[in-house]
Amino acid sequence: MIFGSKPFDYSMYHALTYATILEMKAMMTFDPEHILVAGNTMKEAQALCQRQRKKATFSKSFTEGQCVFACVYVELHAEVCYAECLLQRAALTFLQDENMISFIKGGIKVRNSSAESTFRSFLCNMLLLCYHTFMSFILGTGEGDVEDAEKLLQPYLKKYPKGSIFLFFAGRIEEIKGNLDAIKLFEECCEAQQQWSQFHHMCYWELMWCFTYKTHWKMAYFYADMLSKENSWSKATYAYMKAAYLSMLTEDDCLTFGETALTQFRQVPGLKQKIAGKSLPTEKFAIRKARRYFAEKPIPLPAAPLEMMYIWNGYTVIGKQKELTEGILKTLEEAQAKLENLPRTEFTTDDQCLLCLLKGLCLKQLGHKEEAEHYFTLVLCNETLIKYDHYLVPNALLEHGLLCLEQGRKDEAIKLLEAAKHNYKNYSMESRTHFRIQAALHKAKGTGENGILVPSSP
Repeated sequence: MIFGSKPFDYSMYHALTYATILEMKAMMTFDPEHILVAGNTMKEAQALCQRQRKKATFSKSFTEGQCVFACVYVELHAEVCYAECLLQRAALTFLQDENMISFIKGGIKVRNSSAESTFRSFLCNMLLLCYHTFMSFILGTGEGDVEDAEKLLQPYLKKYPKGSIFLFFAGRIEEIKGNLDAIKLFEECCEAQQQWSQFHHMCYWELMWCFTYKTHWKMAYFYADMLSKENSWSKATYAYMKAAYLSMLTEDDCLTFGETALTQFRQVPGLKQKIAGKSLPTEKFAIRKARRYFAEKPIPLPAAPLEMMYIWNGYTVIGKQKELTEGILKTLEEAQAKLENLPRTEFTTDDQCLLCLLKGLCLKQLGHKEEAEHYFTLVLCNETLIKYDHYLVPNALLEHGLLCLEQGRKDEAIKLLEAAKHNYKNYSMESRTHFRIQAALHKAKGTGENGILVPSSP
């Protein structure tokens, strides 16, 4: 022992445990300072493990025909602890930067080295649940791996039917299946424990979206308001969502909340924050969209909550329930009719193209494929006229490509997806769009000409 030093300065077990506790705190609070401290501590733990690892890697040892058991006991444990540090840093980094999704994909592969009954296995399974129900859903084609998620969750849910974290994932799984009975599960999750208010906030976020899918703007506003008052992850995003929901209500309805969409939109830029020196992409998007409300005579956004719903891949949720999709489509048609009755402005073409993209998504989900393709094409035809929302064009190409893929038009789909990937840059939510494009291309290259998914070559 080094005199005067702390156990986690020289013991990889203490270091990893201490870093894990800090990470759990960061995950629960979403506080930027907690995230930064946890990340640095986990990095230090990883460096400590690195110093105690066997110099030759496992892959090299196998290549040279050496047996893994040649590693000494400490070196073997150092390998496992090092892998766990990578895994947990991957999860933590997602809160800071969406560009690390590939890091997460690599990190979760260490899951198979854990025994089923260990705490390590629990952490790995929870991260896998996060990956299947959030990361691959939001940053992929909106499908997620529900079947695998359910298999991972069921043993825990059976053993701990009132466990908050398990009720939360059960709710999330039902939500992405389009079953909004998920609302009850999120409410039960909140009732199950009162110690971690931050855990309630995760439920509030999901409840906000569930009520958005149902076009229940007042209830969606209620949860956005709760988040803005109690949670510090992204005050700007919460303020934007409050404003978005208020913009869908009448003036009289807004009076009952004591706030207006205009005042809320104008608050958004001042609430911007940075996590580990980086701004959240969602905040940047919200600030850009809120700018038009600083004009003397603001031009309202046509369907602000439904646009943000697309950013979070919500249309794949409503697409699983016809009545939800029809409700959203009706709202979009009302917004379009209202837009057509207003004088043309510098935002008109952008707003029209946004509504075309969102209507196309709804029509695709309802099975009106030709009409959906028409709306996606309209966005592309107006590309040179779009003044601000340049993200609409690559996303229209993405959605058009996915539509072609569903119809078995594989070559055409790949061409559209490649165009979306290579021909556009420096637009809002670019990294998120690129992840979706990449996921779509991966899907396309594993799909036969008849549209049936086939296994990729080994």
